[in-house]
Amino acid sequence: MIGTAAGLFSGVFGVGGGSVIVPLLVLWLGYHEREATGTSLAAIAFIAAFASAVQAAYGNLRLLDGLVIGAPAVGGVLIGAWLQQRLAGRSIMLLFAAVLVAAAVELLLE
Repeated sequence: MIGTAAGLFSGVFGVGGGSVIVPLLVLWLGYHEREATGTSLAAIAFIAAFASAVQAAYGNLRLLDGLVIGAPAVGGVLIGAWLQQRLAGRSIMLLFAAVLVAAAVELLLE
């Protein structure tokens, strides 16, 4: 159900699946913030790999552009994981809530 909700919100509103998956894992399934974040990242990695394969089959994959975007993203993941291990769970939750509010405001202003 969580995956379906994430896909629906991503398709309709253009928000990332993590902004749906993480809160639902915490609220519905009782995951801790770190577990929910890691589970969401694993799901997103699988979805991105599948989507890339499908788009490659259609001839829509631009590998060099993907590498230009993907390489710095790996650095961001490493920095984010390092930072997450040093913050209290409540701080992570509040930062994530702030990001969700900012995304909602941006959607309203578009």
